[in-house]
Amino acid sequence: MSIVKINVLTVPDEQRDVLEKRFASRAGAVESSDGFEWFELLRPVEGTDQYLVYTRWRDEASFQAWMEGPMKAAHQGGGAQGGGGERPKPAATGSTVWSFEVVQQAAPKA
Repeated sequence: MSIVKINVLTVPDEQRDVLEKRFASRAGAVESSDGFEWFELLRPVEGTDQYLVYTRWRDEASFQAWMEGPMKAAHQGGGAQGGGGERPKPAATGSTVWSFEVVQQAAPKA
């Protein structure tokens, strides 16, 4: 079955718009990656300053290939922010990746 990666990003209130705009500017960048199955950016509603970036992949190898290719390129100055060669300041002050295997799932009945 699939694997799930959740990137937990600590984002100060004043950086929330920056983070969301950066993700919006990269819309479509992950969808064509081999093994990619799903993406969601989850905004905290109350009690935390942590965003969750949820991605689901066919397998660990697919995720690692994306990490070493398209994701790495996007985070090394290839983003839409400031074309002057200098990378923009990160919107998040911390990041942790959680990894899970999907062992059970359900979908709405047709």
